[in-house]
Amino acid sequence: MVLADPVSPGPGPAPAGAQLQRLMRMAEAQPPLRTAVVHPVDALSLTGAVEAARRGLIEPLLIGPQARVRAAAAAAGLDLDGLVLIDVEHSHEAATRACELAARGEAAAIMKGALHTDELLEAVVAQASGLRTDRRMSHVFVLDVPTYPRPLLVSDAALNIAPDLAAKRDIVQNAIDCAHAMDIAEPRVAILSAIETVNPKMVSTLDAAALCKMADRGQIIGGVLDGPLAFDNAISEAAAEAKGIRSPVAGRADILIVPDIESGNMLAKQLFYLSNAQSAGVVMGARVPIMLTSRSDPAASRLASCALAILVSQHKPAKYAR
Repeated sequence: MVLADPVSPGPGPAPAGAQLQRLMRMAEAQPPLRTAVVHPVDALSLTGAVEAARRGLIEPLLIGPQARVRAAAAAAGLDLDGLVLIDVEHSHEAATRACELAARGEAAAIMKGALHTDELLEAVVAQASGLRTDRRMSHVFVLDVPTYPRPLLVSDAALNIAPDLAAKRDIVQNAIDCAHAMDIAEPRVAILSAIETVNPKMVSTLDAAALCKMADRGQIIGGVLDGPLAFDNAISEAAAEAKGIRSPVAGRADILIVPDIESGNMLAKQLFYLSNAQSAGVVMGARVPIMLTSRSDPAASRLASCALAILVSQHKPAKYAR
């Protein structure tokens, strides 16, 4: 049995929502992002898109069955006058049309509406979509944790189920690119495992060590990596000091790279529900940013995700050695 060390969890509380407000301020001076909103046929997804348009963050192209979109607008008391509504038969066609618009440069981002994530991403990753790059796509959460003094990026907690080393390299680079878009010049990247030493029986520790060496060789660029690190010594300087870890990353991570989707999903949701964290999120690695809004996302998270997509859309991905 491994017992947790009795160390301080970290710095004191910060104003709630301060990091998401920073994203909003960074995006305010930019023009609205022309965004293909896929299948917004319920009040929640449609309200999020219309509110983002009202705030000047996006210029929405509402893609879905016209009758259902208008019914959702009526149910939510929304006025769609002046908004573009593209009539399609069903969600599959909506996803395909959104990809076509993005590939032709007629949309600069894609936003998920009332359809399953896998249905949307199936259209995005199709060879004919024109949106694939040489990068593996991955999702990045930007978390505003009241007890942490800086934005905390977590990846990948939504897309890649059990990424291998090659996929993790892209996940790390995508997260670094996202941090750069947020004006974090040299993000500190913690590669997480259950322990902070390399154990041949734990693949996540071997992958962490390999990723750090890949960064040394220019196969990952733009950030400072360390790992394996356990969660406590990645975000708590007291925990890192107690373990005798000397590292520019330990205790001060900007980015947490999780071993797999289960650990990432649990970590993010624990921070949401036990630490009152708020979040923005974006899919990186495609030709345009993709917003995978959730039914449980509050309005602040939806708006901050739009702001994040604006910043990402204006940032050129890093070129690194393969």
